[in-house]
Amino acid sequence: MPAGRVTMDQAPIILTAMLGDADFRWADGLRRAHFPAARNQVPAHITLFHHLPPSVEAELLGEMRRLGAAKAPFATLAGVRNLGRGVAYDVDSPGLLALRAAMADRFHGLLTPQDSVTRPRLHITVQNKVEPAAARTLSAALSKDFRPRPLAIAGLAAWRYRGGPWEVIRTARFRGSGEADFL
Repeated sequence: MPAGRVTMDQAPIILTAMLGDADFRWADGLRRAHFPAARNQVPAHITLFHHLPPSVEAELLGEMRRLGAAKAPFATLAGVRNLGRGVAYDVDSPGLLALRAAMADRFHGLLTPQDSVTRPRLHITVQNKVEPAAARTLSAALSKDFRPRPLAIAGLAAWRYRGGPWEVIRTARFRGSGEADFL
């Protein structure tokens, strides 16, 4: 196994919200254009949990299946945020936050401090790990013509992180998203 990689039974699980097809193409295109290529190892997404223990995998996949039977939560692309060394679009979605809160309650005691926050700031990162001046420039450019707009949330994805690109474990599309409900 390459240095820095962990075995499957040690690999943390990341849970993300997947964007609808058109919004994904738009956000992933921005990410490819502005994220340092060597560091852009994952597609555009909204992180819900950064580090779930691998021991919850079966329970998480069952919860994803259950949640995938629901209608997709409404979301709004709400603004541009300068991250200091990167740029993100803020996402406003009470439904997605409620879904996340229910899962946080379910996995209480197993969450890292980063994942234990009661109201995370949902976002789509389009640039990271750059010099602050580059982040300020992109933030100003994206903010210039920004207008809030609806954002399609297609489903959830569970990923395994073993030190390199994320490895998809399972995706669950919300009903009515136009895709298979559980892949």
